[in-house]
Amino acid sequence: MKYKTLNSFLFLFAAIIFFINTTYAQVIYSDESKIIPVGSSVEYLIDEQNTYTFNDILQNKNFKHNSLDVLNLGILPTSSIWIRLKILNKSNTTHLILQLDQPTVDKVIFYHYDTFLKKHVSITMGEFQLFGLRKYLTPDYLFDITIPKGRIHTYYIKINCKENVQIPLYIGTSTSLFNYSVSKNLISGIYIGIMLVMILYNLFIYTSTKDKTYLYYSIFIITTLLTQTHLQGYPFQVLWPNSPWLAMHGSFIFPSLVGIASLEFFKEFLRIKERLKRMYYLSILFIIPYCFAMLLSSLGFYKISYQIIEINAGVISIFMLIASIVIYRMNYREARYFLMGWSIFLLGVCIYILKDFDILPYNNFTRYTMHFGSGIEVILLSFALADKINILKKEKEASQAEVLMALKENEKLITEQNIELEKRVTKRTHELSTTLKNLKDTQAQLVDAEKMASLGQLTAGIAHEINNPINFVSANVKPLQLDIDDLLSIIQKYENINPNENIDEQIKNIDKYKNQIDYTYLKQEIGTLLHGIGDGAKRTAEIVKGLRNFSRLDEGDIKTANLNEGIESTLTIVRSAMPNNVKVVLNLGELPLIECYPGKLNQVFLNAINNSVHAMQKNKIVPNHTLTISTYVLDHSVCVSIEDTGIGMSDEVKQKMFEPFFTTKDVGEGTGLGMSIVFKIIESHNGNIDVQSAINKGTKITFTLPKKLVIS
Repeated sequence: MKYKTLNSFLFLFAAIIFFINTTYAQVIYSDESKIIPVGSSVEYLIDEQNTYTFNDILQNKNFKHNSLDVLNLGILPTSSIWIRLKILNKSNTTHLILQLDQPTVDKVIFYHYDTFLKKHVSITMGEFQLFGLRKYLTPDYLFDITIPKGRIHTYYIKINCKENVQIPLYIGTSTSLFNYSVSKNLISGIYIGIMLVMILYNLFIYTSTKDKTYLYYSIFIITTLLTQTHLQGYPFQVLWPNSPWLAMHGSFIFPSLVGIASLEFFKEFLRIKERLKRMYYLSILFIIPYCFAMLLSSLGFYKISYQIIEINAGVISIFMLIASIVIYRMNYREARYFLMGWSIFLLGVCIYILKDFDILPYNNFTRYTMHFGSGIEVILLSFALADKINILKKEKEASQAEVLMALKENEKLITEQNIELEKRVTKRTHELSTTLKNLKDTQAQLVDAEKMASLGQLTAGIAHEINNPINFVSANVKPLQLDIDDLLSIIQKYENINPNENIDEQIKNIDKYKNQIDYTYLKQEIGTLLHGIGDGAKRTAEIVKGLRNFSRLDEGDIKTANLNEGIESTLTIVRSAMPNNVKVVLNLGELPLIECYPGKLNQVFLNAINNSVHAMQKNKIVPNHTLTISTYVLDHSVCVSIEDTGIGMSDEVKQKMFEPFFTTKDVGEGTGLGMSIVFKIIESHNGNIDVQSAINKGTKITFTLPKKLVIS
């Protein structure tokens, strides 16, 4: 009897245990118009080393029962979480949908038994793959399940997640889940709409005012919106469906960017640098942990990165709260709005964190509390920025009033100063007039000096050139005189012949005299001397002609002239000053007559040739130099190029070579007006000057003159 009673007790106990296990281990779905959470009916197993296969899981007896509506396991970045779920279908539909309402899961594998294939098959989804590969293009993970009415099916889910592991599971029909998604998306839609309006509003104000505060605030709203919507998976669905890396790391990147953006906006909005300088420099250090956390997440240290972000966010929140309180106590109105908005946002963050730690239940309120908090914060801070405009307007009006008073006070001083200034201006004007007159006199003297220098060179050249033929004539005159005297003596002897005396004897004496003075050579010598005197006279005439061509006394009038003649006459003038180691090469082409001021152009050629000779004398590297003068026709113009092998010029000298009084010659060697006069003359001919030069290689200067001169 005792044994029978004991057996009955054990059977009853086993039945109770079985009933309890059955109740905990299965979900009963009966109303297809609703969705039901299944978190409290699931069993879970943590694979810390991520080594279990599905066959291992089928045989594993270490599954634990979850008693909460949402399974919350904290941060397990290197582990796998296995879920086992039994569903009893008592509804009238056989097609159900299992929803994993956690878009930030990296990878989820859903296992179910296929009655047709007689084995377990799997469906893999997650942020690790492209969004378009999902059957249902929604941020949540939806799995089709088919359970005949009254039957129980067992399902397994493997989850990998770098963030906080919360697994909200729901089961329902397509209609009931759609209605649930509509209500959930409505909340997100309202939040996104508010944030987008605030972004556009503040960006519009920034474009109008160029105040950096509105730009920082717009960036803060954008990063906040990306962070909040990333938790619902919307950016991966809409913005970057082809970037799984950004989807998987967004939980580390966007919160860090929000922290940095909020800090920068906070400093700019409350003007921390001006009001709390020490706290401003301290705030710069808070950016470093965020950057370090993003770097760690990209390297795979997810748990450390997540902890750094949470700790740094908490410290920054307290820092900003304290700083705003201090500024509020300094009677700055904008701090009041910031305190209100920031406090509401922090309250939402606290509720969200308490939900993560299972202190508060997981529901739509706790899930979307940060949406509410950040939305209200954005609106309040927008009011604060609008109020800031009024504050700045009042400050501007006060500043303008102070400026107006200062202007009135200065007006009297300015009036008095104007009288004094007029006196000083009159005095300075007189002084400047005197100075200007002196400068003009000095300039005239320098121009005269330049002309005298040219005249001196001209005179020296003419004297040297004429001296040679004149000396040649002078040297021939004396011998010619002697020869003529001898010739006259012979003639005199013929005149003295006495017809009454022996004529033969007299002629014989004359012939003897002729032999004595070498009459035959005398005749030849007289011819030679006369020819030499003729050559000297001809050479003197050519020099005079060249001088006339060079000076061109009619230079005040436009004449037609051949530039080759001017070049040749100029070379005649400067030939005596040409060094022995300089060879002159003439490449004179056939040129047409052009309209010009010939005398002025000869001055151009003279100055250019003199500069080339001076440059070649300074270049000691080259023993023998060449001065090449070329003329040619180019289209409707005539070109004259003068190229030397002199010292050359730097770019700086080239830029200044035509400036008045600029010279590279030693003191006393030049006035610095030569090339300035050249520039003015070429400019008066509507011509151009091209200068090519290289250090120690020489200079080539080309003058381009039109064939027909048009005077404007």
